[in-house]
Amino acid sequence: MLIKNDYKPRMLPKQPKQKKPVTSNGRVMLVLGCFGLAFAGLIARSAYLQTDAEQTHLQSEGNKRAMRVLPLPAARGTITDRNGTPLAISAPADSLYAIPAGMIEMPSPQQLAELSAIIDVPVETLQDRLGRTNKHGKPKGFVYLKRQMTPEMRARVEELAIPGLAFQQENKRHYPMGNLFAHIIGFTNIDGKGQEGLELSREQQLQGQDGARTVLRDNKGNIVESVESAKNRAPVHGQDMVLSLDQRIQSLAYDELNKAMVHHQAKAGSVVVLDAQTGEILALVNAPSYDPNNPGAADSAHRRNRAVTDMLEPGSAMKPFPVAKALDAGKATVHTVLNTNPYQIGSATVRDTHNYGSLDLRGVLQKSSNVGTSRLSAMFKPEEMHSFYTSVGFGRRMHSGFPGESAGMVRNWKTWRPIEQATMSYGYGLQMSLLQLARSYTVLTNDGALLPVSFVKQDKAPQGEQVIKPETAKTVRKMMVSVTEKGGTGTAGAVEGFDVAAKTGTARKLVNGHYAENRHVATFIGFAPADKPRLIVAVNVDEPSVNGYYGGVVAGPVFKNIMSGSLNILGVVPAKHKHNKVIAAQ
Repeated sequence: MLIKNDYKPRMLPKQPKQKKPVTSNGRVMLVLGCFGLAFAGLIARSAYLQTDAEQTHLQSEGNKRAMRVLPLPAARGTITDRNGTPLAISAPADSLYAIPAGMIEMPSPQQLAELSAIIDVPVETLQDRLGRTNKHGKPKGFVYLKRQMTPEMRARVEELAIPGLAFQQENKRHYPMGNLFAHIIGFTNIDGKGQEGLELSREQQLQGQDGARTVLRDNKGNIVESVESAKNRAPVHGQDMVLSLDQRIQSLAYDELNKAMVHHQAKAGSVVVLDAQTGEILALVNAPSYDPNNPGAADSAHRRNRAVTDMLEPGSAMKPFPVAKALDAGKATVHTVLNTNPYQIGSATVRDTHNYGSLDLRGVLQKSSNVGTSRLSAMFKPEEMHSFYTSVGFGRRMHSGFPGESAGMVRNWKTWRPIEQATMSYGYGLQMSLLQLARSYTVLTNDGALLPVSFVKQDKAPQGEQVIKPETAKTVRKMMVSVTEKGGTGTAGAVEGFDVAAKTGTARKLVNGHYAENRHVATFIGFAPADKPRLIVAVNVDEPSVNGYYGGVVAGPVFKNIMSGSLNILGVVPAKHKHNKVIAAQ
């Protein structure tokens, strides 16, 4: 029997072909490829950095952050007096600085407050300096916090141990004699540059040339080691200067002038002491003075070297020159007698303080006769007197090497009126500094030759400019001794044991175009020993207000004490005492 099989195998529908699963190998290869490219780039960059040009650049950039060229300050030249006494010296001093660009963190407010109290710099100023930036807005690489500190101040700062602060050595100028030589030497600024006096005018000689050294620093600014560099160089120190001045005579002149200032309650005063044979300045003082170690505390008027820069009318201190001119030209002799009674020149009257009648030339000087010298001056044409005045140094610069030196003033002779020629003969109508006046007297002490003046010690005496005959100078010297003898106007300037040739001067001051009745300049100038002069001393006291105002009364005693003490310091033997001993021995 056939069995009917109704079962038929059911065919499954054809399934779509499945995609082959994607593995992670491609992704890994992509990442590895990127890494490979980066690594290759690093290798290339490393190779590039090994090239000379790039290595030099990187080294330079590194050096900017760790290397610094420090100055090696040159020692400024020392200034001494003629005997080697130090007057201006340079001593090492520490300056505090910081490198803000290299500081990990700024000092705390408490640290700044403690630092401020030690170095006397306000906290605000310290914050400002530490916060300064360069033109690119980045912190500064170097800032000073305090210049030229004392050793004690440095020790206290070091105790604070503030990171990022360091010290640098500089040279600080110091003046051991204080205000004694202030007007001559002057002073320097904090950077050691001359500001006034010889410190200014001799800057090139004194300053020297700074050196340099290259160093490596750590991130705190501390020096790690010195580095060899083409920038390294040794400092070239400044030249020393030996002045013509004598500290002993300078001290004497300073003390005597200041005593007179107090006694006469004067506005100001000056003294000049010259070597009568060389023109060297042995002393030059002004009052009031100031301390060059702290010049900022002084009034500018006190810092002015009045003896060199200020002009004055010399008054009767001018009178030896018309006498010398008349003698030298043969217009008069020692026996010439002049009528010194008052007389008219136009609408003006020329007179003396007393009516002396007739006087010879010796009497004209001894009594200080205005009439006498005006009559002598009238013997010459204006151009002749003008030429003579300029020949003794008036109205022209001395070339002393001092900054601000005055040339004085002698007006063109073409503008002179007869009365003006007369008044010039007794010291009105022309102007000069006290140093110019002192220098003019070298014509009398140096046998007729005008000497240059010098602040620097000389090896030998200069020749000078011959102005009058040697015989004329000797004759005037002898006549001028009478001024300090009995009957003269300058007896207060007489020095025991010596013949002193001198001349007094009392001039009213010109105020607003008119001569004031109660404001005077007292002058006393002279030299000793008269026969062979060793020193010239010129004293000027401006506006004495009590205890007299005449040159002989006010400036005479100052002259006497300075001349006497200076001759003693130099070992000049009193001629009169020596003569008396010889007589006694006989």
